[in-house]
Amino acid sequence: RVQLVESGGGSVQAGGSLSLSCAASGYTYCMGWFRQAPGKEREGVAAISRRGVYYGDSVKGRFTISRDNANNTVYLQMNPLKPEDSAVYYCAADSWRCGSLVDANFADWGLGTQVTVSS
Repeated sequence: RVQLVESGGGSVQAGGSLSLSCAASGYTYCMGWFRQAPGKEREGVAAISRRGVYYGDSVKGRFTISRDNANNTVYLQMNPLKPEDSAVYYCAADSWRCGSLVDANFADWGLGTQVTVSS
């Protein structure tokens, strides 16, 4: 198991960009991002392992996930942002599986960071 600490986020106008970072306490096979808006279910955003990258349909072509294995850090570049991207973004990790953006498949979670996009 690993501990995850997110950073980044904040407020931006629609069409703008933001970057999120998540540092893990050690190596883990799969790292990803989920988000949850008020009154909505948690949604898978993106995940990355050495075998590939995976994106949710709502962010394909706009968000980019990347990873620095030397520093056990995953990044999420978001551009262009839409008001519907507003949510708390959570970093997640799992030691052996990836490719399915289902929250039940991720064992470790960060505390979340707020992203707010105004129209």
